[in-house]
Amino acid sequence: MPRFKLFQITALALLTGCTSFGTYYREGTAVARMNNDLTDCQVRALRDVPVAQEIRHTPSELIVESECDENGENCVKTVKMIEGRIYTVDTNKALRDRVEAQCMIAKGYAWLELPACSSSVASATPETTTRIFPALTPESCAIRHGGGRWQIVTPG
Repeated sequence: MPRFKLFQITALALLTGCTSFGTYYREGTAVARMNNDLTDCQVRALRDVPVAQEIRHTPSELIVESECDENGENCVKTVKMIEGRIYTVDTNKALRDRVEAQCMIAKGYAWLELPACSSSVASATPETTTRIFPALTPESCAIRHGGGRWQIVTPG
C-alpha cells in the first residue's frame, strides 16, 4: 500500500476519536510474521537500550491545620506529615520504544491505529481472527474478541 494512502487511513482513524486498536501493519503480511518481527525488534531494542531504572520520590508534604473556638481564640494547631512516595522510572523506555519503531519501519511496517467497529458492523461480521493483514479502506475498523484476538474489518 502506498505510504500516502496508509497515512490518510491512519489520519482518518485518528480523527474519528476511536483509536481502540493499534498494531504494526504491512498489507499482505501474516500476523504471525509481524509478531515474530516485533519480538525480534523488541529484543534488539532491549539489547541496544537496556532498562535503566532510577529510584525517585515525590516530596513529603506538611499540612498545618488550625482549629479555634467560636470566638476565633484558643486555637490548636496540628501538623500532619504526608510522606513522599518512592517509585522507579525506566529512563530508557522512550528511547527503547523509538528503537523498536525504527526497527519495525526498517522491516516495512507502519504503525496503524484503527477505530473500533460500530456495533452494527461488529454484529453483522462473522467472528474470526485476522491472520493476514488485509488491504485497508477509509471504512476499515477493528473488533477485539478478547484473549488478545482481534479482527480487521473492511465494510463494503
